[in-house]
Amino acid sequence: MTVLDSLKRRFARPPEPVRAAVAAAGDRDERVLAWGTLTRDEGWLVATSRGLRAIGSHGQGSGVGLLPWHEVGHAAWSSAGGGGSLAVTPLAEVEPGVQARQAVRHYRFSDAGDLPAVVRRRVDETVVVSRRSPLPESGGVLLVARRVPGQAAREWTVVFDDDAQRSDPVAREAARQKLAEVVALDQA
Repeated sequence: MTVLDSLKRRFARPPEPVRAAVAAAGDRDERVLAWGTLTRDEGWLVATSRGLRAIGSHGQGSGVGLLPWHEVGHAAWSSAGGGGSLAVTPLAEVEPGVQARQAVRHYRFSDAGDLPAVVRRRVDETVVVSRRSPLPESGGVLLVARRVPGQAAREWTVVFDDDAQRSDPVAREAARQKLAEVVALDQA
């Protein structure tokens, strides 16, 4: 990519269907940060100030809606020429303080633009602390403190390596104790 191409991209406006879909979402403070063009005329994946949005080629949402930045558990980028693919693992709260990994969402791009860098930066900015901790018998948990928009305090959550361990009373109690310990240290 030439310097001129880079400058054009940096100052380009999002495509009209992207601007219209984000405006129709109803959040006056949400702004488009970057977008990538999906393959097979499927539309765009858009990074906004609030999270990720999949927007169809005619400006409609893909049915996925907004995935807030603090609910992105993992995002992995693989490049291929000007395009590439992004695998996003969303998190969902399954009970207070406990999140579970959801099905990975795969996106393929003909032109990714600045999207991979913006996704990386935004996800990294939400994670304040991330600490892996083993469980007594096997497996482990990820203890994570995230910045959540509109909340002054950090939000601490537990993500089990294996979802089946959430139903194990010994693993649950160990995870609860580990979370209490890191929250107490964080507040000290």
